[in-house]
Order: sequence, then structure tokens, then C-alpha cells
Amino acid sequence: MEGVVSVFPSEKKKLHTTRSWDFMGFPQEVKRTRVESDIIIGMLDTGIWPESPSFSDEGFGPPPSKWKGTCQSSTNFTCNNKIIGAKYYRSDGFFGPGDFDSPRDSEGHGSHTSSIAAGGLVNEASLYGLGLGTARGGVPSARIAVYKICWSDGCSDVDILAAFDDAIADGVDIISLSVGSFIPFDYFDDPIAIGAFHSMKNGILTSNSAGNSGPAPETITNFSPWSLSVAAGTIDRMFVSKVVLGNNKVYEGVAINTFGLNDTMYPLIYGGDAPQKGHGGYESRFCRGDSLDPTLVNGTIVLCDALNFGADGAVSAGAIGTVMQDNGFKDFALSFPLPASYLSSINGTEIFQYINSTGKPTATILKSTEKKDEFAPYVVSFSSRGPNPITRDILKPDLTAPGVDILAAWSPATTVTGSEGDDRAVLYNIISGTSMSCPHATGAAAYVKSFNPGWSPAAIKSALMTTASPMSVVLNTDHEYAYGSGYIDPAKAAKPGLIYDAGEVDYVNFLCGEGYSTKSLRLITGDNSTCSEAINGTVWDLNYPSFALSVSLREPITRVFHRTVTNVGSPVSTYKAIVVAPPQLNIQVEPRVLSFKSLGQKQSFVVTVEVIFDTNVASGSLVWDDGVYQVRSPIVAHTT
Repeated sequence: MEGVVSVFPSEKKKLHTTRSWDFMGFPQEVKRTRVESDIIIGMLDTGIWPESPSFSDEGFGPPPSKWKGTCQSSTNFTCNNKIIGAKYYRSDGFFGPGDFDSPRDSEGHGSHTSSIAAGGLVNEASLYGLGLGTARGGVPSARIAVYKICWSDGCSDVDILAAFDDAIADGVDIISLSVGSFIPFDYFDDPIAIGAFHSMKNGILTSNSAGNSGPAPETITNFSPWSLSVAAGTIDRMFVSKVVLGNNKVYEGVAINTFGLNDTMYPLIYGGDAPQKGHGGYESRFCRGDSLDPTLVNGTIVLCDALNFGADGAVSAGAIGTVMQDNGFKDFALSFPLPASYLSSINGTEIFQYINSTGKPTATILKSTEKKDEFAPYVVSFSSRGPNPITRDILKPDLTAPGVDILAAWSPATTVTGSEGDDRAVLYNIISGTSMSCPHATGAAAYVKSFNPGWSPAAIKSALMTTASPMSVVLNTDHEYAYGSGYIDPAKAAKPGLIYDAGEVDYVNFLCGEGYSTKSLRLITGDNSTCSEAINGTVWDLNYPSFALSVSLREPITRVFHRTVTNVGSPVSTYKAIVVAPPQLNIQVEPRVLSFKSLGQKQSFVVTVEVIFDTNVASGSLVWDDGVYQVRSPIVAHTT
């Protein structure tokens, strides 16, 4: 039928789940513009809790005149001058238990991401005293438009596409989407990539979460070159929970434990010694499901040989608390529905030995405290990694933003964990995920746009990438395939000096050069675009702010990249090329000096990279420096 762009099965996508802005060097007093109040961020998520203090419209005037959207008001939901529009999408018409038949958030996720991007200033926000401080979004004066696409059972492809269409028509400036698939899809089979392409055509940048399937390589699921793909990094605050044994030894684990046991010592038992009838000790030692015997575990603290995200086994058996231990990553903290701490296997072994060394082992678990992470920032273990699984020579993720232990608004319709046995309804919660890093980048993009309202999505993206702070390859052994261009620096991005711009025609040329047919191309463009030899471009010529190349054999190979930069810094300026290259990369830039005589002037250059491999990944960088602005692009190569 006319108007049908493409047809594919509607599948389910999953959600990718206060100190952060300060840590990025983006203080509350940062320079702002009046235009910020006209910026509209479209949040495609689980809805929003409009009564949250983060979404108060006190001091706000009416919505910007460009706003064309509506509010699906109901008996339990109304908009205001902060939340200027809200819609919900449920194409199958099924609402599960606890779902609100309105834009109201029953999951917490949408309220959390919205407040990170554009929440107002809320003093003394905390989770039971943890993370106490002023909660705020990146652009507190910006408006929020809510598109509820996700429910208790996930996010439907058809609803995602419908929300994209509405957000574009409504007049949003930035789209934020902390949602992704379980596996990577080709651009033409991915509704998020298709929706982001259409938003790009209409001058709207889409900010995407990279995914939470790391640290394995090629796990990133949002990687289209026309969208911003955001990895999750740490901030310099972490939460620890201490375990005190009856022999006065103290062990420090990671957890967001809001419970206090008042220093009372409780019996300590090993899960492997308390199997439920029908379950062996091998199963009960992991404390899964109903494997524990309540008659033995009830009223105790149980030691378990694995991390159990919901602690369901300990809860169902009536445990007072749980101590979990294994060799898993300890670089982010989880909440549990009972007192808990997650320890290393070395500490766990010592606690196990203590249990077996005394007739009446006891322990208590202390409420969590904050601790400074001296190594921050680094990419957290769960953050999905590159390389880009579809186009290996486009570097993904694009950059890294805070996504670990983030305090932000929450829905009191759910609980801290959403787990059975948890009755803690809160207005602010601490969670981790690339779902949290994505809205940080969204807020930063909105901040950049408030200073540069006429910039294209690619220009905004370029500003964020080329001003990002370099990250340590010692702490991030996956190099740029973990962190992209680096750790986001919103204040610097508002004035980047030079930008790598691109538009629809550039992405069409790229797709044609990648071998996609005219028929396939039209599935994503929705127009009469055609491919021909005259317009086919190589992936290395797409005007991208980073440089990547893949090598299938350990033999020398050379790639040539063509780039064009636009002057947005000083009207009259001269930039010199500064190249940093490891022994495996021979990087040449021609010309090595770019001179500008006016704002908006463009200059082109060529980067030639010769790869001589003796390792899996090698990375360098190109910096254009005029003495005022440093415009940095990573150059990375890897074997396939």
C-alpha cells in the first residue's frame, strides 16, 4: 500500500536500566541561555510520575509556540508547563496487573530517565539518606514530552515507531530512548534505527543507550551512525555495605542497602547446608527460587555462592539478610528487598570457613555508606561493547556518560526493587544502566542545542564527541570499543571549535556504498532515494567524528578517510594537526594546517592510516588545535 515504508514482525524490546553532573564538570551554576526553556525533550520510556518534585512547573511559562503535541489526560494524569505533552501506546490493547492505562509511570524507569535529562532542582533528595544532595537534570529549564512505549512486559516495536512519528510531528528537539533489542539487527530491520533516521531527517537527534550486555565484544544493539550511542561509565561515588561477623571481622561488599539491623547479631547459615526437601545442597548453595529450607533459614542471615538479583530464595525462606559471594564484577551496586551485601569469593570463602569453625556463627549487615571511587571514570562491566556488529568501520559506542549508581526520580507505584517482599515506595531511587547514561547525553545534547539552535543532529553529536575527555586504556582494556570518543563534557561541548557535519544525503551515500539496494534504502528513508555509482560513498568517507577500521588478517593494510570540518569557534583561526599513534598505526594527515577566515567556513582533509598489527586493538588520536579549542577524534583499528 502507498505510504507503507517496510513490514517486519513487531517484537519486544527491553529497557536498558546526583553527583553525576558535578562529576562531569557541569555545575549547577554553569552558563545557560534563555533558549533552554524552549527546548523540548521527547522521552520514549515507561511514562512519568507527574507529581514528582523533579517535574514541578513552578516558574515555567506556557509551552513554546512550536509545540504541536497533546496531553492524554485522564482521571489519574494531567500535564503541566514542565511536562507539556504525554501519550501512551499499547497496540495490542493488553494492560497487565499494575499497568496504568495512561502516561503515568508504574515502573519507575521513565521517571528516572526523564529527571536525569531535564528534571528540576530538588534539594535534599536521597534514597533513605543515601546519595543525599540536590537532584537535577542536565537542562532543568527544558520541557518534557512523554511517550509511554514500555510496560511491565517490555516495549513493542510498533509502539516505538508510532511514538517516533508523533514526537517528530509534535515538535520535539531531542529524542531520548533507553531501550534496545536483545540482539543486534540490521538497520532496515530495527525500528529504533528507522525511527532515528526519520528524526534525523527532521533535524532531531536521537540519543540511545548502548545496551547492558557487556563486557563481551559486539554486544552493542543501538549503533546506527545517525544516532548517538551512549556507554555507561562510573562516577567517583560508590556504595558499600559491610558485613560484621561474630568474631568481629568486617568485610566490605557492594550493595545499596537501606536497611538497618541496629547492629543486632543474627544466626549465620550457609545456603548449601539448608536445602529444601527435593533440592540438593548444590542447588541451595546458590539460594535460588525455593531451594532453601525455611525451617533452617528463617530469621538468619544466609551465605549464598552467587549473586541473586532479586534475592528471591532468601526472601521466600524468611531470611533476615543475605551475603552473596562470587567472582563477578563489583563495579556497580544493586538494591535488594532485604539487608544484603555482595562480596568477593575470597571474602566469601573466609566467611564460609568462619561458619564451619564455630558452633553458633553470627553476623549482621550494616546500612550502606558512600565511598570515593579513586579510579573513576571507567566504563562499567555491564555496558555493551563494540565493535559495531553491522558496520565495523563506524566506531560504536560514540561516547560514555554516567550510568552507575545514579540517584533520580522514581515512581511510588512500584518499590525500590520491584521484587516480591519489597514494600519501600520512594520518590527517588538509585539504579545503574546505560538507561541512565543515555539521558545524561540527552541532557548534554539539549544543552548544546540551547546555545546552537540551528545545528543539525550530526553537528550536536560531533560537538559532544570531539570534546569528550580521553579515558584510560589501562582501566578500559577494550579501548574505544568500550568508551567511544571518551567521557562526556557538556560544558565544553557547547563551544567545540570545529564540527563534523552530515545530513540525510551523506547517510544515503553511506548506505548505498555499503551495498544496500535502492529498494532496501527506501525501507529506511521512506522516500524516493536511489543508489547509483555516482553517489555511492565508502564508510571511510562518511563525515564521522571518529575513525575506525577493521582488519581481517594480520597483514599491513591502509585506509584513507576523507573529512570536512566546519568552523564554529573563532572567526579567524588556524588549526594544527596533532597526531598520537602507537607503533601499530602509521597515521598521516594532509594538510596538517587548516586556516579559517570566517565562521561557517569549511575545510577538508585526508587521514591515511596504515595498520601493522601485533595486537587485537590499537588506538591513537587526531587533535585539531588552534590554541583555544582542541577538537579530538579517536583513531582505532582492530582485527576481526
